[in-house]
Amino acid sequence: MITVTDYHQRTKHGLQGYAAAPEALDWNDQPNPFRRFEGSPIFNLSKPGKQLAVTWSDLEQPSRQASELNPENLSLLLELAFGLSAWKQYGPNRWALRNNPSSGNLHPTEAYLVNGVAALVPQGVYHYVSSEHQLEQRCQFANKALDDSLLIGLSSIHWREAWKYGERAFRYCQLDIGHVLAALSYAATTLGWRIELLSAYSDADIASILGLQDKDQFIAKEMETVDLICRIHYTENSINPLDADSERDELLQSIQQTTWQGRAQSLGAYHVYHWPVIDEVSQQAVKKDRITSHWQSDKIPLIKSACDLPATQLIRQRRSAQQFNARSEPISQQKFFRILAALFPADKSPFDAWNWAPAVHLCLFIHKVEGLQPGLYCLPRSENGVELLKQQLTANFKWQPVAEFPQLYLLQEGDARKPAKTLSCHQTIASDSAFSLAMLTEFKDQLSDQPWHYRRLFWECGLIGQVLYLEAESAELRGTGIGCFFDDNVHDLLGLKDNTLQSLYHFTVGEPLEDARIQSFPAYGHLGGSVSSAG
Repeated sequence: MITVTDYHQRTKHGLQGYAAAPEALDWNDQPNPFRRFEGSPIFNLSKPGKQLAVTWSDLEQPSRQASELNPENLSLLLELAFGLSAWKQYGPNRWALRNNPSSGNLHPTEAYLVNGVAALVPQGVYHYVSSEHQLEQRCQFANKALDDSLLIGLSSIHWREAWKYGERAFRYCQLDIGHVLAALSYAATTLGWRIELLSAYSDADIASILGLQDKDQFIAKEMETVDLICRIHYTENSINPLDADSERDELLQSIQQTTWQGRAQSLGAYHVYHWPVIDEVSQQAVKKDRITSHWQSDKIPLIKSACDLPATQLIRQRRSAQQFNARSEPISQQKFFRILAALFPADKSPFDAWNWAPAVHLCLFIHKVEGLQPGLYCLPRSENGVELLKQQLTANFKWQPVAEFPQLYLLQEGDARKPAKTLSCHQTIASDSAFSLAMLTEFKDQLSDQPWHYRRLFWECGLIGQVLYLEAESAELRGTGIGCFFDDNVHDLLGLKDNTLQSLYHFTVGEPLEDARIQSFPAYGHLGGSVSSAG
């Protein structure tokens, strides 16, 4: 059986070749991006597109009055976290965009509502269908299992990613989970709520609660793999850890008495390629423990957002840039430093939902920022990270703090566009932007503790990626996640000699160029009369 470290090494891209993937894409076998459970009762949610007055900068206020938990606001939460943001069309091809980004727009993540609030919908477990903005009831509780609690669980359909990306798809599914977790956190904060990641739940617990343990309800090659579960705190009264353990046990007991409804419909006609290594690494990365972890952040830089756009609008208008203006003017230091400051762990969304000390640090290729020399920079996200990076990166680097933002270090000045482009699989989005970056993770120590932390490292990278997406949008810029990069060539550039640190995700931010040939349509226009922005 392959180990997690074996899988990671096996799925690296390099200048000499790429990780195993389909030789060609069979478009007739493209997975359906929308899962449906045939035979499950359907509950329509309130009309999508609701706007709130709260601005993006308002989200940083330490205390705001919580919105009432009612069907309309539950609908808004699900829409902002998992719903559609627009439909796009080019020629005969039409596709949906969502408020949560996904590698290749394939969307392997599925969302489930575990509802104990009788005033919303009958107490039970529901699957969210983003295309129709509906809930499918998977089971109804035989008793009051949750006592007014509201949980949301996430899972992944690995085949959706593997259809295009082959063996590397497991990585991208985990990145998407991090993006979705952050999207859910921002959506909750917009309503004056917050989310709590229930890290004390094992994967087996979550599978039982979401109804994903019964293989007979799914097509074998289209199974879902559990990832995480969160509690929605919609009032100031929080459940203490003892109550949380009791709640979990009562919920698991209640689930055993329920009858599941519906069977997952097929996502495609047939499966041409098979990637058994994904199933193997998934089994090796299972979370078996019920240990809760909490931490307190180091002192962090604080730069307030100047964005006065409604948060609902900004979340819905987020897009992934397809290309950047290579001749754009440098972005201001104010915008750049605000983006960097937002990446540090803090008691605000989305990091208030994160239960572990930061294990991801950034190496930046800065191309066009006012007052900064182009070159290679480093942004450690913790005090311990500073010393670790200084020990691991090449001794030739300068480590010169930037006076205006001393948490940022200049490593080496010079035009960084060529290495940025080359290392990101020769993609110009990494060189035509204002800056791009590589996310370095504390790899070896995290995996020596527990193999499932491999997933967690990707989640943290995705969490940071979602911050970059939305902060770029608030700065009138645009971002794009980059999953294709030459892993060990990045490490060679930085002077890394072993797997103490590993790069798991790249990202780039700049001034976008729009493709006028692509048409935009409202997200829920097909439902009739939706006011969601087409963007």
